Amino acid sequence: MLLVTWDSVLVTVSLIVAFIAAFTALDTAGRVAVSRGCLAKLWLAAGGTAMGIGIWAMHFIGMLAMMMPMTMRYDIPLTAISLLVAIVASIFAFAQGVQGSHLTRRRLVRGTLILGSGVVAMHYIGMNALMIEPAIRWDALLVALSVIIAYAASGAALWLAFHLRQGESVLMMRVCAALVMGIAIAGMHYTGMAAAEYAMPSTMSHLHGVSEEGLAVWVTIITLTILGLTLLVSMLDAQLRASRLAAKLKRANNELRQLAMHDNLTTLPNRVMLEQQLNAQIKQATLQDETFALMFMDLDGFKAVNDTWGHHVGDRLLIAVAERLRVQLGEDILLARLGGDEFVLLCPQYNALQASSLAQCLVSAIDAPFELDRYSLRVSLSIGIVTFPEHGRSQQEMMFNADSAMYHTKHSGRNGWCLFEPVMSAVAQHQLALANDLWNALEYQEMCLFYQPKFRAGGTVLMGFEALLRWQHPRRGLLMPDMFLPRAEKTGQIVALGNWVINEACRQLKQWHDEGNKEWSVSVNLSALQFHQRDLIDTLRHALLRHQLPEGALMLEITENIAMRDPEFSQQRIAELHRLGVKVAIDNFGIGYANLLHLKHLEATELKIDRAFINSLRADSEDATVVSAMLTLAQSLNLRMVAEGVETEEQQRLLTGLGFDTLQGYLLGKPTPADRIGEFTASLNVPLAFSDTVLPLAGA
Repeated sequence: MLLVTWDSVLVTVSLIVAFIAAFTALDTAGRVAVSRGCLAKLWLAAGGTAMGIGIWAMHFIGMLAMMMPMTMRYDIPLTAISLLVAIVASIFAFAQGVQGSHLTRRRLVRGTLILGSGVVAMHYIGMNALMIEPAIRWDALLVALSVIIAYAASGAALWLAFHLRQGESVLMMRVCAALVMGIAIAGMHYTGMAAAEYAMPSTMSHLHGVSEEGLAVWVTIITLTILGLTLLVSMLDAQLRASRLAAKLKRANNELRQLAMHDNLTTLPNRVMLEQQLNAQIKQATLQDETFALMFMDLDGFKAVNDTWGHHVGDRLLIAVAERLRVQLGEDILLARLGGDEFVLLCPQYNALQASSLAQCLVSAIDAPFELDRYSLRVSLSIGIVTFPEHGRSQQEMMFNADSAMYHTKHSGRNGWCLFEPVMSAVAQHQLALANDLWNALEYQEMCLFYQPKFRAGGTVLMGFEALLRWQHPRRGLLMPDMFLPRAEKTGQIVALGNWVINEACRQLKQWHDEGNKEWSVSVNLSALQFHQRDLIDTLRHALLRHQLPEGALMLEITENIAMRDPEFSQQRIAELHRLGVKVAIDNFGIGYANLLHLKHLEATELKIDRAFINSLRADSEDATVVSAMLTLAQSLNLRMVAEGVETEEQQRLLTGLGFDTLQGYLLGKPTPADRIGEFTASLNVPLAFSDTVLPLAGA
């Protein structure tokens, strides 16, 4: 056998090349994982090529490390083929092993077979490129062992490449994995080299092949250059991605801050940002002995706009209001929206006189009409003003006192401003305590219904009752609806109160029916929230079934504004109520923008003329002509007409003469508790007959 020795320097170089090739493959696998589309394919090709060149270079340098007693030459075509096989196998193996979000067993096996076969083919084609005679003899056992090592190393390489693609602190893990992969690849190569046996004497068969002189240096330089460039590009790509990610995170943080600190509708600062700025202003003013002003602002008439024209118009109005307020303010003033139609101004270094002057300017600005396409809308502004430290030294105290001053402005006529005074705080605390008590009113059974009778126009036939909500407060006595219903509507408690009224009215009506008064009926006036609540039909159905009321015994009353706010929805909802056997009345008719032509598509049963027409009704008045015309049109549409607020005998005679179907008012009967209705009916001594009536939440 031919004596073969090994150049230790070249063996070491081959191991270094194997390690660098493995590390490059792991790094580029990470680039494939975070790339998409063509860029991912480019990194796949680059990574596979770098790994193939690295494996081939390690093999070729290892062959050059083999020292023979003659100059070795290599067949150029076979050498090139071995390089091409290594590159192609690595690319296809990469495609199987590092793409996708999951590495299945099938993909791992397929990739292992491709890479392992490529490495084996590359090695033995490269060995056959050695131009030596006689031909190399092979130790079958060592060849088989080298093949096993090749497949094992390939499987381990793909598994490591996939699982070390991404994550934190993977650099050291990649270094360790690259050492393992490099040793495995080198182990396969040198096992294969050991399987080769060279006969004595052996000679180079041809002279046209490439000789080994200087090859080791050039192969090493070229390979390390390619691998180094690949690693450099990969690192630059990682840095670029990191900078892009940092920029995206910065933008995302800015957007999150914008969302967290600003109102989505008007883009004004919200309550969170206002509280931060107010606390900072208090600290600064305390340290520097300064003063500043805080203004709490609320729009007058905004709810009517929402109820009449819809929330989409209300939102546009809020945007227009915010923009008009901005125009009047300096850059140092903070304008915030708390929600709904509430705004707050924080005015650094403003005293009471300066704040009052600014408030008057804002009130005048908002008082001008808002032209929004076909809508011409008017709202006004109520402002409460406090100054630091005179009216509070904490954020909570200043906000509460400014709110109190604003409500004082509203109760004093609205469309103006008011500087806080201590007495206002007591009133505000009274209102706040009342609002808090409202949450427990139903649980403590403090709500009750009063019933106002409704008569046929002649005033001799009792048709039923309109139930009116009252609150029997344990400390403040009997409260009228205007004391608590506005707060209930603002907080959403109106829905629970309305559902209670429906059930209680149905229960009381069933009791009257059982007592023999089966001709009586009752009805409920719904708020806008109730009318639009999803479970209204189910609530009514359960109440009617629970109390076994006949069809037509219950009537619901909605205002003209609610009915016309969304005509299509109102038509659908009233049709659902009609199918349920519940009748509908349109209340406050004549003061909105609707007319009878709007109502002809609604399955309403009756109209209630607004009491403003009744109060000023005289025989020769213009109101009498208007009411007569409305009555004629209503009768042509089979709508019953109801007059409420009848307080004089003259009004009764006129309304009866005009042809009204039903009358209601203090002249005929005041709201009465249910337990005193028997006394009322006994005092009438008149026949009782059936007709329809209405049960609203608001007082008559």
